[in-house]
Amino acid sequence: MTALLAGKEASGALRLPVTIITGFLGSGKTTLLNHILTSQHGLKIAVIVNEIGEIGIDAELIVSAGEGIMELSNGCICCSMNNDLVDRIFQVLERREPVDYLIVETTGLADPLPIILTFLRSEFRNRVRIDSVITLADAENFSLDFFDGLAAYNQFRYADVVLLNKCDLVEAPVLRTIEARIHEIKGDTRIIRTTRSQVPLPLILSVGLFDPDQYFIDQPRCAEQTARAHDHSASVGFDSVSFVSDQPLVVDRFQTFLDRDLPRGVFRGKGILWVAESDARYIFHLVGKRFSLDESRWGRTQKKHAGPDRPQSRWKPAAPSARSVPGTASWVSLRVKRSDLLVRRVRSA
Repeated sequence: MTALLAGKEASGALRLPVTIITGFLGSGKTTLLNHILTSQHGLKIAVIVNEIGEIGIDAELIVSAGEGIMELSNGCICCSMNNDLVDRIFQVLERREPVDYLIVETTGLADPLPIILTFLRSEFRNRVRIDSVITLADAENFSLDFFDGLAAYNQFRYADVVLLNKCDLVEAPVLRTIEARIHEIKGDTRIIRTTRSQVPLPLILSVGLFDPDQYFIDQPRCAEQTARAHDHSASVGFDSVSFVSDQPLVVDRFQTFLDRDLPRGVFRGKGILWVAESDARYIFHLVGKRFSLDESRWGRTQKKHAGPDRPQSRWKPAAPSARSVPGTASWVSLRVKRSDLLVRRVRSA
């Protein structure tokens, strides 16, 4: 990680470098964040995300968590955006212990342009600098239909680097077709093929690829698109359905729901599961028809996240037993293509 450290020393006490990570639902943004936070890079990184509960950080890494801020044992911090990016940026800049790098992750349905323009505001211009905008693309579920919406299109229009992810799941001719389509949108975009969002960090951090001049030159169009971008969820056509349970899930029934009863309009799902058959915690991910359950451990003071629309709180440890785990529950959030009938079917399931 000498290149990253050299960049850190070169910038010194100047402006805090910022990387913006964007990409459509299920493209691998959370996996990339975990890869960055757990790598041995010698940097104290601050991460601003929409919901810190969705990152799925290993419980053993978490030192403390509360009021939308998660502190990790390697000196990094994660902040929840709480719909006010400006306040979070000031909180990071005014920390008693300064950080070396700031990463902002957008939601899968967000247009990155408003976030980019936020960092170009006059109050931040001398304190932060955007290093690059990284867009992740899901090679397996890539569809030209995504570009019908302004938000998905702009995720590539403003990308400095595109990580073409899940390349192990598709053939080489398909990858070349996707790369050609991305270059039609922005010809000079650097494309890196990845699997499970694994990429050498010197290729995406401290790369200095962002050009602020294009945003100042094209201010009228940027302002128009920013106004339209605030209604991004409606334009893309997705609803969020979530639920939380303080009872363990039965694996066979959950498997049946995913295999046979899950409506076709469910595009993305993620969650933390407590299952009756195991004392382990399971991280659940679903994209299209493909899903995974990855085993991890509950922390002694496990951070509870009861879904994207509910507040966070500490769990009180309970007495352990053969069939229960101290301080456990399950939450699942699904992104569903907008349809009143479809949303009702998902909720009833």
